[in-house]
Amino acid sequence: MATPAVVGGPGGRGGGAAVAPTAGGQQQQQQQGGFAQSLTGIIRIAVFWYFASKFFAPKKPSDPAILMSNLFQKGEPLDMWVYLSEHERFNDFGDEGALVWHENGIPYAVWGQESSRSLSFKYYPSEALKQNGTLYAHVFFARSGYTPDPNDPEFQPLATFGRAHPIVMYFPKSKAGKRRSLLGSSEGSDTGETLKEVIDDDQVDLKDDGPVEWVSYWKPNVTVNLVDDFTRYAHNGVPPNIAPYLNVEPTTGNYYPTIFFNDFWLLRDKLVQINGTVDELVLNLEVAPISMTKWQLFLQIDQSFQIHRSYGSMLEGEADELKRVFLEGNLYLLAVTMVVSLLHSVFDMLAFKNDIQFWNKNKSMEGLSAKSVIVSFISQLIIFLYLLDNDTSWMILASSGIGCCIEFWKIGKAMHIEIDRSGRIPMLRFRDRESYSGNKTKEYDDLAMKYLSYVLFFLAACSSVYSLMYEQHKSWYSWILSSLTSCVYMFGFIMMCPQLFINYKLKSVAHLPWRQMTYKFLNTIIDDLFAFVIKMPTLHRLSVFRDDIIFLIYLYQRWKYPVDKKRINEFGFGGEENGGDEATNANAIKDDDKKTN
Repeated sequence: MATPAVVGGPGGRGGGAAVAPTAGGQQQQQQQGGFAQSLTGIIRIAVFWYFASKFFAPKKPSDPAILMSNLFQKGEPLDMWVYLSEHERFNDFGDEGALVWHENGIPYAVWGQESSRSLSFKYYPSEALKQNGTLYAHVFFARSGYTPDPNDPEFQPLATFGRAHPIVMYFPKSKAGKRRSLLGSSEGSDTGETLKEVIDDDQVDLKDDGPVEWVSYWKPNVTVNLVDDFTRYAHNGVPPNIAPYLNVEPTTGNYYPTIFFNDFWLLRDKLVQINGTVDELVLNLEVAPISMTKWQLFLQIDQSFQIHRSYGSMLEGEADELKRVFLEGNLYLLAVTMVVSLLHSVFDMLAFKNDIQFWNKNKSMEGLSAKSVIVSFISQLIIFLYLLDNDTSWMILASSGIGCCIEFWKIGKAMHIEIDRSGRIPMLRFRDRESYSGNKTKEYDDLAMKYLSYVLFFLAACSSVYSLMYEQHKSWYSWILSSLTSCVYMFGFIMMCPQLFINYKLKSVAHLPWRQMTYKFLNTIIDDLFAFVIKMPTLHRLSVFRDDIIFLIYLYQRWKYPVDKKRINEFGFGGEENGGDEATNANAIKDDDKKTN
């Protein structure tokens, strides 16, 4: 019986004793697994807390000892040297011919006459510069008594700073063959004439064959501004709009005064083209302080212009025109122009709203010219195709395209539009409404358009022939669009004449949308004001006043043919509310008839 005792003992190898160690090992593994999971969770929480504290914890104030500061003091006198060189890096300080301007004792960041200096002189370009060469203005500042020459034994790196600026700009030249005379060599046109417009780099047509020709232009004005900035920046906390201009000294970690070459008010038409015939060029230099706010404002406006140009919402040259208004315009006149522009936009929106509202509710074409609606759509379509052919910005194209769709929608209100599927290609068929063809309106409209079309076709033919003989175009398609668009702009007021003729024959103006026409008349008055304020061609200026005559005739007709309040209008309603049962029944019958039309 000793055997079972040995087998069942603690040190035995029996099957019954082997079960206890197995269960204990599983418990130990479970304990180890739970400890590892807890440790992993603690580590995850710690990592999450670390990043959360970095991103969301309030920033502690930086130690003043590790902040960057300006190496120069306010009001400290500075000496300035300006050198002109055809190399981007300048080291030849002993060349007296390269030194064009030297000033002493300019107080830094002090506003007054002593801190602003200017110089004008004539520069004689070299042959290399005439052949699309490069020229840089190297500007150096140093504390009074110190030298900017690093080869001088008394040179102090912490006492001098400088920056280079190109005086020559390059723009691609428009290709000569892009526009040509379609009839060949003719009077007033030169097929070999090269367009001399200054365009932006983004406007180069990369699809054209052959290399792009670049033209150099001279900046006649160079303004050097020392920024009044004594802000203490953290080494890793410099604002992104300031960091590219901050010149940090590596040994001390502080920064030099910022030199800003101010080209904000330098317009494109002030640039001088450099070629082999240019013997002398005028250069106007100026040094002056600039405030931190004004400097940032210039940078933000330039950046905004670049963004708008990249998105296509601003054409090249519009930024210069906006700057020209502030440079050459009167402040009072500018304020009046801004107010008038705002009123023009408001009246335009109100006229658009009432026009849509009128045609949406209108159920009768009695007294209205359907031909004018069709011609208005054709004119809007011609303008849209013309803008599309001339690479206009997408914002103007979208506005013109929406207007074209609205004019087509108005045709659906003025006429019945049906789809004819009898042929191979479905076609649109236009049919007059009964309210238009069943009375004298159609007869008067056809009669007016008959005689006015003779005048319009004659003027359009004369304008097209003149454009073909004396102007240059990209293609025959461009000539057709240009001729049609010119006719729309110059003779578009003729399209409003049929409505005047209908009003005269019917002796009534009650059918017209007078609220919309009032807003358009107010806009016409504003356009008259702009004709005197804004620079524009004489032909366009005269075209502004053409609509005044039409609207004055409309006003005369409104006075001549007063509205009878007892008369039932085009909507089937009378002006007097207490008109009796007969008027009510007449209104109901007429309204039912117009719904079917």
